[in-house]
Amino acid sequence: MRTLTTLLGNSQRLDGGAMFGNAPKALWTRWADVDARNRIPLACRCVLVDEGDRKVLLETGIGAFFPPKLKDRFGVVEDEHVLLQSLAAVGLTDADIDVVVLSHLHFDHAGGLLSPYADGEPARLLFPNATFVIGTEAWQRALHPHPRDRASFVPELNALLQDSGRLELVDGDTSPTLGAGYRFHRSHGHTPGLLLAELDLPGGPVVFAGDLIPGVPWVNVPITMGYDRYPELLIDEKQALLADLEARGGRLIFTHDPDTALARIARDDRGRFTAVDRLDQLSEWAA
Repeated sequence: MRTLTTLLGNSQRLDGGAMFGNAPKALWTRWADVDARNRIPLACRCVLVDEGDRKVLLETGIGAFFPPKLKDRFGVVEDEHVLLQSLAAVGLTDADIDVVVLSHLHFDHAGGLLSPYADGEPARLLFPNATFVIGTEAWQRALHPHPRDRASFVPELNALLQDSGRLELVDGDTSPTLGAGYRFHRSHGHTPGLLLAELDLPGGPVVFAGDLIPGVPWVNVPITMGYDRYPELLIDEKQALLADLEARGGRLIFTHDPDTALARIARDDRGRFTAVDRLDQLSEWAA
C-alpha cells in the first residue's frame, strides 16, 4: 500500500496582482492576505509517496539556492533548505529518495534539487540516488526558454540533471520508472508540457495540480496567473480536469496554497467547481 505525506519546502511571498492575473485586487484580497509590498504568502508543497521499498517525491519546491539579492527579489522567506528539514522530520534524507517527479523546471518547483547557497561555491545537485522524471516538452522549454519566462529557469540545473545520468524524459502518459499506479495529465496553458501526476488510490484519484491550479482560489475557473503562457487555454484545460475529477470523486493536491494541502472537487448549487473536504496536511495518508 502507498501512503502520501505532504512536505513543505521554502515558502515565498509574491506579488498578488501577478498571482491573480486580471482579477482585480478588490476580489483577490478576499482570498489572500497582502503585505505592504502587495505580496501574498505562498507555500511550496511537495508530496512524499512511500511505497515501502521505494520513496517517490513529487517536486522539490524553490529550495534555498538563490544568493541574497535574488532571494529577496523572489520573496523566498527562509534561509535554510526547508525541504531537507521536512524530510528529516519523517526520518529521511535526500539520499533516501528513489524518484523525483517534476511537473516542470521553473525554479519554484525544481530549485529544491540544488544545495543551499554558499558564497563562492557552485550549485550542487542533491538527491544522489534518484531518477528525475520530467516531461520532454518541459525539458526542451528549460533548455530553450522564451524571453517571457527565461528568468523562471535555473540554467546550471539543466547541465547537472543531464550529467547525472539519471534523467528520464516522458513523452506519453506513463513513466517506465514509476510504473503502474501513476499516470500523467498534460497542460500547456502555464508552460509547455506541464506534467500533472495522478495517483490511483483506493479512495479515488489524486492529482498533483502544479501550476495549473496552484491553490484553492484558482479552482475558480476564470482565475489565472499573470505568469501563465496562454490563460484562455489554461482555463479550458482546468475546466476539463476539474470536470473529470468531479465525475470520478477525485482530489487535488495544491502546491502553492499556504492553508490547504488537499481537497475533493465538487460543484456548488450554481454548478461552479469548489474545493471541499479540505485538509491542511497529509501524514502517511492512504485514501
